[in-house]
Amino acid sequence: MNIINDTLINWYEHCRRDLPWRHNPSPYQVWLSEVILQQTRVSQGMDYYLRFIERWPTVEALAQATEEDVLKMWQGLGYYSRARNLHHCAQQVVEQYGGKFPADYEQLKKLKGIGDYTAAAIASIAFNLPHAVVDGNVYRVIARLYDIDTPININEGQNLFAQLADELLDRNRPSLHNQAMMEFGALQCTPKNPACLHCPLQAHCLAFERQTVGQRPVKLQKTKVKTRYFNYLVMRVGESIYLHKRSDNDIWKNLYDFPCIESETPLTVEAVINSEGFRQLVEGTDFTITKTSPVFTHKLTHRTIIAQFIEIKLEQKLLQIETKEVFLAAERELENYPIPRLIDLYLNT
Repeated sequence: MNIINDTLINWYEHCRRDLPWRHNPSPYQVWLSEVILQQTRVSQGMDYYLRFIERWPTVEALAQATEEDVLKMWQGLGYYSRARNLHHCAQQVVEQYGGKFPADYEQLKKLKGIGDYTAAAIASIAFNLPHAVVDGNVYRVIARLYDIDTPININEGQNLFAQLADELLDRNRPSLHNQAMMEFGALQCTPKNPACLHCPLQAHCLAFERQTVGQRPVKLQKTKVKTRYFNYLVMRVGESIYLHKRSDNDIWKNLYDFPCIESETPLTVEAVINSEGFRQLVEGTDFTITKTSPVFTHKLTHRTIIAQFIEIKLEQKLLQIETKEVFLAAERELENYPIPRLIDLYLNT
């Protein structure tokens, strides 16, 4: 394995990207970058990382923030449970460890939102402990090196890849090794059109030898995507607008949108207005429909949201629906609330 490790690290030292969290990788910087870059490209996540570091340069500062501020800063990245877990984890580190991340893999995994991969990344990159990381890039590199056809998204596959990553790990240089593996998958051994003809590991790659590079790694078909229909009611009273804080365990928890009538099929505006849900909301109050939006299609991992926005002028407040979750807000202050990307798209359109 030494020749593979040496080749990888030599490639990394010559070809790696200049990323800010690599300059002096503290546990806080490594953790923050890894959480932001889950399900997110570096090109998209970089600005978020820089804004987080500028606003909250230490884990103590982040722990003192409100969850709403963190969600607002996170807006646009999606997978908002990451932001909630990020904030919770910062508070745990401050309360339980005096503001210092534990230099122990098992202790790291006890923190909110930190699983095997993130714990291994922090342990190896920040503390140089011998724990192999296995992310999407590493799955791809190993699957091609060993020409593995076991799916990466079943238990058998995950156990196999974890074992091989551990066997391949350079225990004398775990920080360099793990960063090299991830960077190699991101830049050289890419999902499409990898640079195989100029690959320093070509002589060791079984998938290249057997011409199966394009079939590796294998992943079983994803869970069926469910379509949901949201009929948003953008209700204004004077210069104020009704907002709805999503507080259940559905998508976009603790973000703000508008009161909504969800339906199983697409509804016309007339059907929405005549629905029982609308009648319960408005309950005899005079209203005027001022505008209806085009249909928005918003894709999430396991959901496709089909949404329309019905703008409504109300003659008076809907006191019967006002709660902590549904309330009037000054329209000029909307930018202060963390909102889902779908709502942001509507407001900007």
